[in-house]
Amino acid sequence: MAARAPHGSNQPPKIIYKKIYIEGHGGHHGGAWKVAYADFVTAMMAFFLLLWLLGATTEKQRKGIADYFAPTLIDTRSQGVGGSGLLGGNSVTEQEKLGPKAGSSILPSITPPQIQSSGGPQAGTGDKGSLRNPVTTAEDNKNFATMRSRIASRIRSSAALARLAQHIRFVQTRDGLRIDLVDDADYSMFALGTTTLETDASNLIGMIAESIKDMQNPIMIRGHTDSVPYGDPRAMNNWMLASGRAEATRRRLAQGGLAEARFYRIEGVADREPMIANNPEDPRNRRVAITLLYRTGRFGE
Repeated sequence: MAARAPHGSNQPPKIIYKKIYIEGHGGHHGGAWKVAYADFVTAMMAFFLLLWLLGATTEKQRKGIADYFAPTLIDTRSQGVGGSGLLGGNSVTEQEKLGPKAGSSILPSITPPQIQSSGGPQAGTGDKGSLRNPVTTAEDNKNFATMRSRIASRIRSSAALARLAQHIRFVQTRDGLRIDLVDDADYSMFALGTTTLETDASNLIGMIAESIKDMQNPIMIRGHTDSVPYGDPRAMNNWMLASGRAEATRRRLAQGGLAEARFYRIEGVADREPMIANNPEDPRNRRVAITLLYRTGRFGE
Protein backbone atom coordinates (compact mmCIF):
# COMPACT_ATOMS: atom_id res chain seq x y z
CA MET A 1 0.00 0.00 0.00
CA ALA A 2 1.43 3.41 -0.97
CA ALA A 3 1.19 6.29 1.52
CA ARG A 4 0.67 9.90 0.39
CA ALA A 5 3.89 11.88 0.44
CA PRO A 6 4.09 14.91 2.70
CA HIS A 7 3.09 18.31 1.19
CA GLY A 8 5.95 19.99 -0.61
CA SER A 9 8.20 16.86 -0.68
CA ASN A 10 9.38 15.12 -3.81
CA GLN A 11 10.21 11.84 -2.02
CA PRO A 12 8.58 8.72 -3.50
CA PRO A 13 5.82 7.22 -1.53
CA LYS A 14 6.69 4.42 0.92
CA ILE A 15 5.38 0.95 0.12
CA ILE A 16 4.40 -1.26 3.09
CA TYR A 17 4.16 -5.04 2.57
CA LYS A 18 1.91 -7.00 4.93
CA LYS A 19 2.60 -10.76 5.12
CA ILE A 20 -0.18 -13.02 6.42
CA TYR A 21 0.82 -16.49 7.72
CA ILE A 22 -1.94 -19.11 7.53
CA GLU A 23 -1.43 -21.96 10.02
CA GLY A 24 -2.11 -25.58 9.03
CA HIS A 25 -5.60 -26.97 9.57
CA GLY A 26 -4.65 -30.58 10.55
CA GLY A 27 -2.01 -33.36 10.33
CA HIS A 28 -3.27 -34.64 6.99
CA HIS A 29 -1.00 -32.19 5.22
CA GLY A 30 2.14 -33.90 6.83
CA GLY A 31 4.15 -36.96 5.55
CA ALA A 32 3.50 -39.64 8.24
CA TRP A 33 0.45 -40.98 6.46
CA LYS A 34 2.56 -41.80 3.43
CA VAL A 35 4.64 -44.32 5.40
CA ALA A 36 1.53 -46.05 6.70
CA TYR A 37 0.01 -46.12 3.24
CA ALA A 38 3.19 -47.59 1.78
CA ASP A 39 3.13 -50.37 4.40
CA PHE A 40 -0.50 -51.09 3.59
CA VAL A 41 0.21 -51.29 -0.14
CA THR A 42 3.20 -53.60 0.48
CA ALA A 43 1.09 -55.89 2.66
CA MET A 44 -1.65 -56.00 0.04
CA MET A 45 0.89 -56.82 -2.65
CA ALA A 46 2.28 -59.66 -0.57
CA PHE A 47 -1.25 -60.90 0.11
CA PHE A 48 -2.19 -60.93 -3.58
CA LEU A 49 1.14 -62.57 -4.42
CA LEU A 50 0.29 -65.32 -1.91
CA LEU A 51 -3.12 -65.78 -3.49
CA TRP A 52 -1.51 -66.02 -6.90
CA LEU A 53 0.98 -68.64 -5.70
CA LEU A 54 -1.80 -70.71 -4.15
CA GLY A 55 -3.72 -70.67 -7.39
CA ALA A 56 -0.85 -71.07 -9.84
CA THR A 57 1.15 -73.87 -8.17
CA THR A 58 0.54 -77.56 -7.51
CA GLU A 59 0.43 -79.22 -4.09
CA LYS A 60 3.93 -80.59 -4.55
CA GLN A 61 5.28 -77.17 -5.48
CA ARG A 62 3.64 -75.58 -2.47
CA LYS A 63 5.30 -78.16 -0.23
CA GLY A 64 8.65 -77.32 -1.77
CA ILE A 65 8.14 -73.61 -1.18
CA ALA A 66 7.19 -74.29 2.43
CA ASP A 67 10.39 -76.30 2.89
CA TYR A 68 12.48 -73.55 1.34
CA PHE A 69 11.26 -70.89 3.78
CA ALA A 70 11.26 -73.19 6.83
CA PRO A 71 13.89 -72.16 9.43
CA THR A 72 16.54 -74.87 9.78
CA LEU A 73 20.19 -75.32 10.77
CA ILE A 74 20.99 -78.16 8.36
CA ASP A 75 22.30 -77.94 4.84
CA THR A 76 19.26 -78.51 2.65
CA ARG A 77 21.29 -79.56 -0.36
CA SER A 78 23.43 -82.17 1.41
CA GLN A 79 20.57 -83.52 3.50
CA GLY A 80 18.11 -83.90 0.65
CA VAL A 81 15.53 -81.42 1.91
CA GLY A 82 13.33 -80.30 -0.94
CA GLY A 83 13.99 -83.37 -3.08
CA SER A 84 15.93 -82.67 -6.23
CA GLY A 85 15.26 -78.95 -6.24
CA LEU A 86 13.41 -76.06 -4.70
CA LEU A 87 9.97 -77.46 -5.34
CA GLY A 88 10.63 -81.16 -4.83
CA GLY A 89 10.22 -81.54 -1.05
CA ASN A 90 7.43 -82.21 1.36
CA SER A 91 5.63 -79.99 3.81
CA VAL A 92 7.16 -79.42 7.24
CA THR A 93 3.85 -80.47 8.76
CA GLU A 94 4.37 -84.06 7.63
CA GLN A 95 6.13 -86.72 9.68
CA GLU A 96 8.66 -87.19 6.89
CA LYS A 97 10.54 -83.91 7.15
CA LEU A 98 13.33 -84.50 4.65
CA GLY A 99 11.54 -84.86 1.34
CA PRO A 100 10.26 -87.82 -0.66
CA LYS A 101 13.71 -89.47 -0.71
CA ALA A 102 14.46 -89.17 2.98
CA GLY A 103 15.88 -92.68 3.15
CA SER A 104 18.82 -91.70 0.93
CA SER A 105 19.75 -88.62 2.95
CA ILE A 106 22.21 -88.38 5.84
CA LEU A 107 19.41 -87.67 8.31
CA PRO A 108 16.50 -90.01 7.57
CA SER A 109 14.10 -88.08 9.78
CA ILE A 110 14.13 -85.01 11.99
CA THR A 111 11.42 -86.34 14.28
CA PRO A 112 11.11 -90.14 14.13
CA PRO A 113 7.60 -91.48 14.71
CA GLN A 114 6.84 -92.73 18.19
CA ILE A 115 5.99 -96.41 18.31
CA GLN A 116 3.71 -97.47 21.12
CA SER A 117 4.29 -101.07 22.13
CA SER A 118 4.34 -103.19 25.24
CA GLY A 119 5.46 -106.69 25.99
CA GLY A 120 3.52 -109.45 27.63
CA PRO A 121 4.46 -111.46 30.71
CA GLN A 122 6.94 -113.49 28.66
CA ALA A 123 8.49 -110.52 26.82
CA GLY A 124 12.08 -111.11 25.83
CA THR A 125 11.97 -114.89 26.17
CA GLY A 126 11.40 -115.74 22.51
CA ASP A 127 13.78 -117.94 20.56
CA LYS A 128 14.78 -115.25 18.06
CA GLY A 129 17.40 -112.91 19.45
CA SER A 130 17.45 -114.66 22.82
CA LEU A 131 20.45 -116.14 24.60
CA ARG A 132 18.23 -118.90 25.92
CA ASN A 133 18.76 -122.22 24.22
CA PRO A 134 15.48 -124.18 23.86
CA VAL A 135 17.34 -127.45 24.44
CA THR A 136 18.95 -126.37 27.71
CA THR A 137 15.70 -124.72 28.79
CA ALA A 138 13.87 -128.02 28.41
CA GLU A 139 16.64 -129.76 30.35
CA ASP A 140 16.44 -127.13 33.10
CA ASN A 141 12.68 -127.57 33.46
CA LYS A 142 13.15 -131.32 33.75
CA ASN A 143 15.88 -130.87 36.37
CA PHE A 144 13.73 -128.39 38.29
CA ALA A 145 10.89 -130.89 38.50
CA THR A 146 13.25 -133.63 39.70
CA MET A 147 14.85 -131.38 42.29
CA ARG A 148 11.46 -130.18 43.54
CA SER A 149 10.25 -133.75 44.05
CA ARG A 150 13.48 -134.67 45.83
CA ILE A 151 13.23 -131.76 48.27
CA ALA A 152 9.55 -132.44 48.98
CA SER A 153 10.33 -136.11 49.64
CA ARG A 154 13.17 -135.28 52.02
CA ILE A 155 11.01 -132.80 53.93
CA ARG A 156 8.28 -135.40 54.41
CA SER A 157 10.80 -138.00 55.60
CA SER A 158 12.31 -135.75 58.27
CA ALA A 159 10.34 -135.02 61.43
CA ALA A 160 12.43 -131.91 62.09
CA LEU A 161 11.73 -130.47 58.64
CA ALA A 162 8.16 -131.69 58.21
CA ARG A 163 6.76 -128.78 60.19
CA LEU A 164 8.46 -126.37 57.79
CA ALA A 165 6.67 -127.83 54.75
CA GLN A 166 4.13 -125.02 54.76
CA HIS A 167 6.91 -122.43 54.78
CA ILE A 168 8.54 -123.53 51.52
CA ARG A 169 6.97 -122.77 48.15
CA PHE A 170 8.03 -123.52 44.59
CA VAL A 171 7.09 -120.93 41.96
CA GLN A 172 7.87 -121.26 38.24
CA THR A 173 8.82 -117.88 36.78
CA ARG A 174 10.11 -116.57 33.46
CA ASP A 175 13.62 -116.54 34.96
CA GLY A 176 13.60 -120.06 36.36
CA LEU A 177 12.37 -121.88 39.47
CA ARG A 178 11.96 -119.78 42.60
CA ILE A 179 12.05 -121.36 46.08
CA ASP A 180 10.36 -119.11 48.65
CA LEU A 181 11.12 -119.55 52.35
CA VAL A 182 8.19 -117.74 53.95
CA ASP A 183 7.51 -116.64 57.53
CA ASP A 184 4.12 -116.53 59.19
CA ALA A 185 2.67 -115.29 62.47
CA ASP A 186 3.85 -118.41 64.35
CA TYR A 187 7.31 -118.96 62.89
CA SER A 188 10.21 -116.91 61.50
CA MET A 189 13.19 -118.24 59.54
CA PHE A 190 15.39 -115.65 61.25
CA ALA A 191 15.54 -114.39 64.79
CA LEU A 192 13.27 -111.37 65.06
CA GLY A 193 14.91 -108.26 63.65
CA THR A 194 18.24 -110.00 62.94
CA THR A 195 20.05 -111.86 60.17
CA THR A 196 20.62 -114.97 62.31
CA LEU A 197 19.05 -118.14 60.90
CA GLU A 198 16.99 -120.33 63.18
CA THR A 199 18.31 -123.88 63.53
CA ASP A 200 15.50 -125.55 61.58
CA ALA A 201 15.70 -122.92 58.83
CA SER A 202 19.49 -123.41 58.60
CA ASN A 203 18.98 -127.17 58.24
CA LEU A 204 16.35 -126.59 55.54
CA ILE A 205 18.65 -124.35 53.52
CA GLY A 206 21.47 -126.87 53.96
CA MET A 207 19.21 -129.59 52.57
CA ILE A 208 18.32 -127.35 49.60
CA ALA A 209 22.03 -126.74 48.99
CA GLU A 210 22.70 -130.47 48.92
CA SER A 211 19.85 -130.97 46.42
CA ILE A 212 21.01 -128.30 43.95
CA LYS A 213 24.80 -128.35 44.28
CA ASP A 214 25.23 -130.73 41.33
CA MET A 215 23.15 -128.50 39.03
CA GLN A 216 24.78 -125.85 36.85
CA ASN A 217 22.09 -123.17 37.06
CA PRO A 218 23.08 -119.70 38.35
CA ILE A 219 21.43 -118.67 41.61
CA MET A 220 19.76 -115.41 42.58
CA ILE A 221 18.83 -114.69 46.21
CA ARG A 222 16.45 -111.90 47.16
CA GLY A 223 15.52 -110.85 50.69
CA HIS A 224 12.09 -109.42 51.58
CA THR A 225 10.68 -107.86 54.75
CA ASP A 226 7.36 -106.56 55.97
CA SER A 227 6.76 -102.81 56.35
CA VAL A 228 7.03 -102.67 60.16
CA PRO A 229 9.53 -99.81 60.74
CA TYR A 230 12.45 -99.68 63.12
CA GLY A 231 12.77 -97.13 65.90
CA ASP A 232 15.99 -95.64 64.55
CA PRO A 233 16.30 -96.25 60.77
CA ARG A 234 19.89 -95.00 60.85
CA ALA A 235 20.95 -97.95 62.99
CA MET A 236 18.84 -100.60 61.22
CA ASN A 237 16.15 -100.50 58.58
CA ASN A 238 14.29 -102.91 56.32
CA TRP A 239 16.75 -102.41 53.46
CA MET A 240 19.65 -103.49 55.61
CA LEU A 241 17.65 -106.37 57.09
CA ALA A 242 16.54 -107.70 53.68
CA SER A 243 20.05 -107.49 52.24
CA GLY A 244 21.60 -109.06 55.35
CA ARG A 245 19.19 -112.01 55.29
CA ALA A 246 19.88 -112.59 51.60
CA GLU A 247 23.61 -112.64 52.32
CA ALA A 248 23.13 -114.98 55.31
CA THR A 249 21.23 -117.36 53.02
CA ARG A 250 24.05 -117.21 50.48
CA ARG A 251 26.62 -118.08 53.14
CA ARG A 252 24.56 -121.06 54.28
CA LEU A 253 24.22 -122.34 50.71
CA ALA A 254 27.98 -121.93 50.23
CA GLN A 255 28.59 -123.95 53.39
CA GLY A 256 26.37 -126.64 51.88
CA GLY A 257 28.73 -127.08 48.94
CA LEU A 258 27.67 -124.51 46.31
CA ALA A 259 30.52 -122.97 44.36
CA GLU A 260 30.99 -119.22 44.59
CA ALA A 261 30.65 -118.85 40.82
CA ARG A 262 27.06 -120.12 41.01
CA PHE A 263 25.81 -116.99 42.78
CA TYR A 264 24.57 -114.54 40.16
CA ARG A 265 22.83 -111.84 42.23
CA ILE A 266 22.30 -111.18 45.94
CA GLU A 267 19.93 -108.33 46.80
CA GLY A 268 17.46 -107.01 49.33
CA VAL A 269 14.27 -105.21 48.32
CA ALA A 270 12.88 -104.45 51.81
CA ASP A 271 9.06 -104.18 51.70
CA ARG A 272 8.83 -103.03 48.07
CA GLU A 273 7.50 -106.36 46.72
CA PRO A 274 5.00 -107.63 49.32
CA MET A 275 3.42 -111.03 48.90
CA ILE A 276 0.31 -109.80 50.72
CA ALA A 277 -0.14 -106.53 48.88
CA ASN A 278 -3.22 -105.35 50.79
CA ASN A 279 -1.45 -105.74 54.15
CA PRO A 280 2.23 -104.72 53.94
CA GLU A 281 2.74 -105.51 57.65
CA ASP A 282 1.64 -109.13 57.27
CA PRO A 283 4.44 -111.42 58.55
CA ARG A 284 4.13 -113.57 55.42
CA ASN A 285 5.79 -110.73 53.55
CA ARG A 286 9.02 -111.66 55.35
CA ARG A 287 10.70 -114.20 53.09
CA VAL A 288 13.85 -115.18 51.25
CA ALA A 289 13.58 -116.18 47.60
CA ILE A 290 16.18 -118.57 46.12
CA THR A 291 15.83 -118.64 42.31
CA LEU A 292 17.48 -121.24 40.11
CA LEU A 293 17.95 -119.29 36.87
CA TYR A 294 17.78 -120.76 33.41
CA ARG A 295 21.16 -121.34 31.86
CA THR A 296 22.14 -118.97 29.06
CA GLY A 297 24.45 -119.44 26.12
CA ARG A 298 25.88 -117.34 23.33
CA PHE A 299 24.31 -116.14 20.12
CA GLY A 300 24.39 -118.82 17.47
CA GLU A 301 24.35 -121.74 19.86
